[in-house]
Amino acid sequence: MMRQHPFLQVDNPASTAKALPEREDIDNKFKWRLEDLFENDGAWEAAFQEVEELIPDMAKCAGRLSESAENLIDSLLLRSRIEQQLSLVFLYAGLNNDQDTRESQYQAFRDRATALMVKANQATAFMEPEILAVSDDILESFLKESEELADYRHLLDNLLRTRAHVLPPEQEMLLAMTGEMAQTPYNIFSMFNNADIKFPTIRDEDGNEVEVTKGRYQRLIESSDRRVRKDAFDALYNTYGQWTNTLAAMLSSSVKRDIFNARARKFESSLESALSHDNIPVAVYDNVIESINQNLKPLQRYMKLRKKMLAVDDLRPWDLMTPLLSEADFEIPFEKALSIIYDGLSPLGDDYRSALDASFNDGWIDVYENQGKRSGAYSWATFGGHPYILLNYNKTLNDMFTVAHELGHALHSYYTFKTQPYHYSDYTIFVAEVASTLNEALLIHYLLNNTDDREKKLYLLNKYVDQIRGTVYIQALFAEFEKTIHERAEAGEALTAEMLNGLNRELYLRYFGSEFEMDAEYDINWCRIPHFYYNFYVFKYATGFSAATALSRKILSGDTDARDAYLRFLTRGSSAYSIDLLKDAGVDMNSPEPVKETTKLMNTLLDEMESLISSS
Repeated sequence: MMRQHPFLQVDNPASTAKALPEREDIDNKFKWRLEDLFENDGAWEAAFQEVEELIPDMAKCAGRLSESAENLIDSLLLRSRIEQQLSLVFLYAGLNNDQDTRESQYQAFRDRATALMVKANQATAFMEPEILAVSDDILESFLKESEELADYRHLLDNLLRTRAHVLPPEQEMLLAMTGEMAQTPYNIFSMFNNADIKFPTIRDEDGNEVEVTKGRYQRLIESSDRRVRKDAFDALYNTYGQWTNTLAAMLSSSVKRDIFNARARKFESSLESALSHDNIPVAVYDNVIESINQNLKPLQRYMKLRKKMLAVDDLRPWDLMTPLLSEADFEIPFEKALSIIYDGLSPLGDDYRSALDASFNDGWIDVYENQGKRSGAYSWATFGGHPYILLNYNKTLNDMFTVAHELGHALHSYYTFKTQPYHYSDYTIFVAEVASTLNEALLIHYLLNNTDDREKKLYLLNKYVDQIRGTVYIQALFAEFEKTIHERAEAGEALTAEMLNGLNRELYLRYFGSEFEMDAEYDINWCRIPHFYYNFYVFKYATGFSAATALSRKILSGDTDARDAYLRFLTRGSSAYSIDLLKDAGVDMNSPEPVKETTKLMNTLLDEMESLISSS
């Protein structure tokens, strides 16, 4: 089935600038080249029409897949042709729309492409159930008979492994009809969380009255003024606290949806059901939680250091996000950032840096903010074209890391497209964040090794430590919370606000340790996390970061075999299961070692921080 955003990775939001230029006022060398996709809008229209004309041909394939290997491969090839062309059509429309969202023409292009995608999905929907109805013996004979079809073996195996969880057609139709209802818990939460909830005003550092919003909260909770941090915290959590029973009902309904779908499809648990799509063993999820719980000391050590550096008598929830050091002077023009990234990623070898050259010089990147441009940053690529990267670059250190991150995604796609056929040109989120996070790991290692300034080095070390805390420890805490509430609901326990508050409190106290004072208001932190509606998603942050850490440390040690294995990983797309792709690259996520190695790294970074602090 076609996805609306193939290979789209949406990441850090950009800063808002004053007096933004119009797009035509920005030098073309800082813009992506969309003519590489289609020479002009007329060529796009022709491609759109081609897809429209191909879609009806799918109906001629229906009911005939089991007749011969030729029928099956012809159907697969036709579907690939439609999807590949449609992906390019959608990419062109989407990128044009994002570079200036005010352009109604490209809003229309995007809407038309979306409607065409729905039409294509409907036309190809018969294929998977029909393939599943073919007996193993017949399918095996087809694979032996057709060399072209044999190249689809992994794709077919991946489909056939789900056979035990596919229901008779009438029941599948009923489940499909629940799809819109299944989105209701998140839709209600999102509407409440993004539109309806309002927070009071507080006084900022200068004594000015400011209304707290979720956007402003991040700045306020990072304030160097502890009074401002506490006031912002109270404004946010006391407001959510008025709605905890309602929010508990929303989350409970989301969990019940997960349980219903798992039981309907005959899975042992909702966790097993959620991981089945990527063929990830439940043991991998459990390993993350168990490994973190066995290695909480680095996090608790950091809490002690944070308390000391902030010079507070008690470390409270509103002290967790404020920087320990004022941001060092890291103003980095874009060209300099590219130069630093190029040098920082040198451990990946000359071929990778040659691909970086292409990304810098061949119209892959749209650099600066302009009037109407979409905020944030992403990498978006589809088979048949080079990757594209949207930035809103503003010369900060975080912006430079965003560039390295998005280049990781882009080059993952670039290498996959060079090596794999269309039907293996996708890859899962489980592996996608490895490529982007590994680039960040190499970059921060390079900066630390090439920085003599004590304040800058201390700032970088703290940035790295906070990244491990947020991406590994906190996401593991969230993963444990999510697993526990599903298990309790599966056992028949009601997910009341009181129960959810108690579980949240227990986890934070266990993870953060005795240096942390858990205020009662923080018990409700669960109620504002949208990821709890995503059906066991958050653990992928921890696994991706841990896998990238393990691989980067091998590469940085000078192990050329490890580097080459990683580069092969970048070429393999979805030609094997995610867990096997990572194992072949040199990291076994069935083992607790990658997560443990990340916790050891945090300890090492804390050693360096404390050494610099004591030497001042």
